[in-house]
Amino acid sequence: MSGLEPKDKLMPDTHHPFQKLTPSFVLDAVENQGFYCDRRVFALNSYENRVYQVGIEEGEPLIAKFYRPDRWSSEQILEEHDFCFELAGHELPVVAPIKNSSGESLLHHKEFMFAIYRRQGGHAPEFDNLDNLKILGRLLGRIHGIGTVSAFKHRPALDSRSFGHDSVKLIDESFIPDEYRASYRAVTEQLLEAIDTILGEVGPVRQIRTHGDCHAGNILWRDNAPHFVDFDDARTAPAVQDLWMMLSGDRPRQLAQLDSLMSGYQEFCDFDTRELRLVEPLRTLRMLHYSAWLARRWQDPVFPHTFFWFNTTRYWGEHILELREQLSALAEPALETA
Repeated sequence: MSGLEPKDKLMPDTHHPFQKLTPSFVLDAVENQGFYCDRRVFALNSYENRVYQVGIEEGEPLIAKFYRPDRWSSEQILEEHDFCFELAGHELPVVAPIKNSSGESLLHHKEFMFAIYRRQGGHAPEFDNLDNLKILGRLLGRIHGIGTVSAFKHRPALDSRSFGHDSVKLIDESFIPDEYRASYRAVTEQLLEAIDTILGEVGPVRQIRTHGDCHAGNILWRDNAPHFVDFDDARTAPAVQDLWMMLSGDRPRQLAQLDSLMSGYQEFCDFDTRELRLVEPLRTLRMLHYSAWLARRWQDPVFPHTFFWFNTTRYWGEHILELREQLSALAEPALETA
């Protein structure tokens, strides 16, 4: 066996709800909000949701984001929007949704919930540029300063149960090839035990509203300044969740990156250095969750086409090797600030 079990999980769902998002459907949804479209619709790279650039008569194009059905509740989406509005109200460079004439940001067209955004130009930041990291640290410090003012009531928290244990259970029960199951179980059991041990040793840390997914693709750099986009994964988490994805390379390089981030961050927000022990556990949880995310979405026709390498024998072999490397990373001393 080299793929999903049972057999019916092998094939994508040709009747997936997103198949209804034709150009005409997207145009109708946007025009029903009072915009006049010029009939140009371009699909943008987005997999969890569907995102389109829509041309507007005598105006700048807009971005229409259609939420994946049954993922977030309307209350959870509105909390994301409200967080963006709160940040934008403090003049922070985040791209918040546009409100319609009725003051609504969460819009509906037939069975879909969607939102409309202004288009923000820019390119991914260079995390190897220490000056850039100091700028990003300042901005994240301001975001987290606001993120501590109140708490999410509806959006989930990042924890080892949902990101780790549940992800491993899904892969083990339904997706891992038979020839790799024993190896996968062995390494993930050790990883989850190590993660839970570290979490227990660190103890309770402050949980705040975070962006939740601060990879380079969600930050647009223009005119020497960043703009944060796509708060779709906003959740309650330790502050370091929005910092660790900017750290990469060998230990000396990560220490230099961390110092630049912290020199900007701590101008606006205090940081509990105990959270640095969580960097590798959070990195590991993301790896486990990513494989489970691909598995959960495999019946969406876009996923087998885009992530064609997933669910192959080669993928699982390489994935297990990466997880074994993370066992070593979890045993390393935590990063330290200067």
